[in-house]
Amino acid sequence: MLVETVAFVLIGLLVGAFALAGLPDHFPASRALTFGTAVVAALVSGVIAHYALGGALPAVVLAISATGSALLVSVLARPDRAPRRAGAHRHGAARHAGRRRPA
Repeated sequence: MLVETVAFVLIGLLVGAFALAGLPDHFPASRALTFGTAVVAALVSGVIAHYALGGALPAVVLAISATGSALLVSVLARPDRAPRRAGAHRHGAARHAGRRRPA
């Protein structure tokens, strides 16, 4: 169980690092909160998965740990606070701003 605990902590650190490196504008909270949430979520979900599966499938336990950590870190994401990019609107409203609809 000690090796799995270290693996859970490493998974949490990796999930936190990928979240902050991939989408830094979506996480206005401190880096410590993001990393802490990732590590604690990986530990808790990994321990629950370990005991639920009886420790028989370590690869599945690690995958569940990574998934649980990613899900809880995604709760911290604030895409509404991220700066908007020009042309990022899905429907292209800027292209049609000057046009009038036919009657």
